[in-house]
Amino acid sequence: MGHANQEQDIIVQITKSFDGPDVDFSKLTKLVKGVCSRFRVSKATVSIAIVGDGEIRRLNKEFLSCDRPTDCLSFDLSDESSRSKTSKLFELVVNGERAQKEAKLRGHSGEAELALYVTHGLLHNLGFDDRTKAEAEKMHDTEDEILQQLGYGLVYNKNETAL
Repeated sequence: MGHANQEQDIIVQITKSFDGPDVDFSKLTKLVKGVCSRFRVSKATVSIAIVGDGEIRRLNKEFLSCDRPTDCLSFDLSDESSRSKTSKLFELVVNGERAQKEAKLRGHSGEAELALYVTHGLLHNLGFDDRTKAEAEKMHDTEDEILQQLGYGLVYNKNETAL
């Protein structure tokens, strides 16, 4: 085809270490590759650990001094010198246990909620922030746009009325 140098070289590693429903690793891999492609990241290794409340609480306390469970932790372990170019190294820890609970409360699948957490973590690693209301709104709109394009439907703003 002649454009092999523009091929994506995205490695996705997923582990699940909580007692919950099976997770479709191939769909999450497709999601990660879709997000990377959208933001022109052509070379990356993305590790995703799907854990329960206890494990994510421990990690949240260790890394962010926050002693409570959360939905997602994201780490950009890319080499400083290559942060703006070449290869990315991202590590995400997502709370599969919370995803199941939230999905029931919000009326969609656990898979869609988990996809939201993965997308949220990736966007943080790609420079998005949610500290201000405006930044958060832009980030959540981008999450929903990505998740809709990949067949998950509206997830974050699901209960907001359109128009």
